[in-house]
Amino acid sequence: MTTATDQKTLDELCINTIRTLSIDGVEKAHSGHPGAPMALAPVAYQLYTRTMRHNPANPEWFDRDRFVLSAGHASMLLYSILH
Repeated sequence: MTTATDQKTLDELCINTIRTLSIDGVEKAHSGHPGAPMALAPVAYQLYTRTMRHNPANPEWFDRDRFVLSAGHASMLLYSILH
């Protein structure tokens, strides 16, 4: 059983991992803006882990929630989350 402190630590680790992946992706592409993905990492983590209904094993699930990221300069966030 995990405690609230353990869960908070795990959440922070996951969010920081998303941020790191975003920075690495922008750096490797020599293009992009790391600020938006870094700032939005907690929001995306919350959506994907606690809010959205989705099943990666069943991408054709009709009633799944969809995530639309309209800010193209923040697209590395989506790539990092799906990694």
